[in-house]
Amino acid sequence: MVSLRNARRSLEQRRDRVEEALENLVQERLTKSDAPAMSLARDILLAGGKRIRPVLALVAYEAAGGDDVDSVMDLALAAELIHTATLVHDDIYDQSKTRRGVPTLHSSHGISHGIIAGDYLFVLGFSLGGRCEERIVNRMGESAANIATGELLQHKHIGDLGTTPEDYYAIIDGKTAGPFASACACAAMFAEASEGVVETLSEFGWEVGRAFQLVDDLLDLTGDPSMGKPRGTDVHDGKMTLPIIHALTMLHGVEREQLADVLQNFSDDRWGELTELLESAGSFDYTRQLIQNHIERAHASLDILPDSEAKSLMIELAKRSQRRRI
Repeated sequence: MVSLRNARRSLEQRRDRVEEALENLVQERLTKSDAPAMSLARDILLAGGKRIRPVLALVAYEAAGGDDVDSVMDLALAAELIHTATLVHDDIYDQSKTRRGVPTLHSSHGISHGIIAGDYLFVLGFSLGGRCEERIVNRMGESAANIATGELLQHKHIGDLGTTPEDYYAIIDGKTAGPFASACACAAMFAEASEGVVETLSEFGWEVGRAFQLVDDLLDLTGDPSMGKPRGTDVHDGKMTLPIIHALTMLHGVEREQLADVLQNFSDDRWGELTELLESAGSFDYTRQLIQNHIERAHASLDILPDSEAKSLMIELAKRSQRRRI
């Protein structure tokens, strides 16, 4: 097994390789006919971020038996480009002013330019992934289509106090967990792994992606500007995250009515009320336990793989997704 220090170093090395490849891609496109579109998208694309999806693709490829990381880099970059495209469009839906510490595209260049930049990143991502075999492209396409489905379902449930946990998981499986699973599965396919290994790595991605989104839910309620997500974005937008859904289910009578009023008439001076109600319902602890459950299932899903550095790095990535200051 790889020590924690070595795991961190190995993951940072892979992240650095992703950053270098991304910067090279940007510079290359700036010399082509699509330079105006890349000039528009460059700042948000290079503004940092965790790069967890492309790093996960690289490590999944290695865990599946792949031995030429450079060959899978385009597929890893495709995952990051498509993810960034969704962020650009999300920022338009949510009317966000900043992203990754820089102004959002639509706030600095206008909504029309934001839409174009998001579309461009989608196309560029698929042009990279489209170099792969048909089943990989099909899996990528299915994942991207499900992102749209998840977005539409989330909009349907904005402000809906009757949203169920099943509704919630349908939303996050489309928007977050599905792309994680797709990155892992496509990387395993690229490594020409058996169907069993492809499914194993896909399951790992599903579980880590679910945990990742649940951590985001808690970050929205606890607040940590250094994570790029100040407190209350989801609450102000009326998004029904799992801690809130749980509290609405567990509270009754006066407390349930108070929570409904807080959510329907929310303002920053009601944070104390909201936090007390969520604590009373046990919703923070409940969500933390669910995160732990998903991480444990992700870990267990890798049992069929032989021990390797890549397997250890996947486990460390799962733990990192849980440790994001909740």
